[in-house]
Amino acid sequence: MHRELKSEGLEVLLIDFREAPDKVRQVAKERGYTSPVLLDESGEVTGARYGVWGPPTMYFVNRRGELVGRAVGPRDWDRSEARAFIRALLADGKP
Repeated sequence: MHRELKSEGLEVLLIDFREAPDKVRQVAKERGYTSPVLLDESGEVTGARYGVWGPPTMYFVNRRGELVGRAVGPRDWDRSEARAFIRALLADGKP
């Protein structure tokens, strides 16, 4: 989805925590990630500051920088409902 909607303004930041940077780089390369992968090796920022203790956790921020949603657990981003949600965010920030 990132590759498809990047030109429309979709930004995706991946955050990996509690893993060695070399392993993270290897996995990102193997999986063909196109988004930046940020590292929180200790887990301090991710867990203590943002309350994320288990991946995947997604935060959705609109074009005005407002947090408009959060989802915990895996999602199928190929589903039409998921794409409609992201497209609505990109259109006017109100999913």
